[in-house]
Amino acid sequence: MAQFTWTVDAPTGVYKNHALSSRLYEAAVEDTKFVPFTRPVEGYGRKMGESVTITRVANITEPTSAVLTEGVRIPEDDFDLSTVAITPQELGRSVPYTSLSEDLSKYDSGNAIQRKLRQQLGLVLDTLAANAFQGCQVKYIPTGSLAGTFDTDGTASTSATANMNVYHIERIVDYLYDDLRCAPYEGGDYVGIFRTLGIRGIMQDPAWEDWHRYTDPAAKFNGEVGRMESCRFVKTNHNNALGEVGTGSVLGEGVIFGEDPVVMAEVLSPELRLGRQDEDFGRSRAVAWYANLGFDEVWNTANAGEARIVHVTSS
Repeated sequence: MAQFTWTVDAPTGVYKNHALSSRLYEAAVEDTKFVPFTRPVEGYGRKMGESVTITRVANITEPTSAVLTEGVRIPEDDFDLSTVAITPQELGRSVPYTSLSEDLSKYDSGNAIQRKLRQQLGLVLDTLAANAFQGCQVKYIPTGSLAGTFDTDGTASTSATANMNVYHIERIVDYLYDDLRCAPYEGGDYVGIFRTLGIRGIMQDPAWEDWHRYTDPAAKFNGEVGRMESCRFVKTNHNNALGEVGTGSVLGEGVIFGEDPVVMAEVLSPELRLGRQDEDFGRSRAVAWYANLGFDEVWNTANAGEARIVHVTSS
């Protein structure tokens, strides 16, 4: 049989395929949860000044006795009003690109940039809203599976040494309802927003498993804490909004809150804007998102009847 010697007609090196997929794959973004739990200040908008002042009505103290005595005037109580000013701020980011990139690229650069800018906008607003929630005066620090401490000066003075569980939920809800006289957020329920680690700590508690064994067997399968102790829970993986804190990052940070926790003063709703198309004879392009708004707590106190938020955190 004749002997053959095979040779290749291509240069040495790695063979490369330069074909592109028809789909443009995008990086995943974190989950945003805080903004839907804020409420806009009614009656405020464009051309109405650099800040808006909201008025708050304090409670009238319950008397020891309201029994009247004949011939004696009805006792008088104080009716106290207070205010807080919320100042919006300009927010925005942009991405430049060129007409050349549109002419040569297989993909629509403008559409892709707009999608990613909308996602960035959501993250920025979520962080701002989360910061307003976490600016509250009442802090709760888990220091054991059956121990925790409250700080009411706006600063957590203790390092967390345990993650969330059912015991901590019970303590916080009792504190909101009994000590702070805080009304539930909606439908008789408080709301808790927690980093994924905090939600996992609750779901790993045998007390949670026993609770849901008969009430909602699918909760574990779905990864949902559900409604418990008159509180419903939301989880997030947005690192800039809520972190993993405490000794050895043991605690998934979160907040539990009631009615009217944070408001939003909005001069201009978030929107996408196109840059000028006539610059450099149409070769330069840009897309930006822009907004003018601000978030703030309604009651930045730890007083009963006023405080609405408990921040679960660590020093």
